[in-house]
Amino acid sequence: QVQLVESGGGLVQAGGSLRLSCAASGNIFSTNTMGWYRQAPGKWRALVASITSGSRTNYAESVKGRFTISRDNAKNTVYLQMNSLEPEDTAVYYCYFGSSVSDYWGQGTQVTVSS
Repeated sequence: QVQLVESGGGLVQAGGSLRLSCAASGNIFSTNTMGWYRQAPGKWRALVASITSGSRTNYAESVKGRFTISRDNAKNTVYLQMNSLEPEDTAVYYCYFGSSVSDYWGQGTQVTVSS
């Protein structure tokens, strides 16, 4: 089992910044992918960004150039720095942890961007 604890969501004005963190604990395989998905009301959950244990990153087109994902393998923690936030970024953001064994999700953290 892997437990994920998220933090850093909140309310911000358009153009502002937020930083999300997600700490993983438990039975963690060294080869894994961590990332962030988001789900807005009435929409499917979609990938925002991911990063492998080898630091290979992947971003949704809508966030490229504005969001940066990073990780600290020693702390099993992934970060999402979100800059130039737009109202369209409003959603519940879910941390993701995936390995060859299984996938795990955090409880979600609300990000609200006001115009």
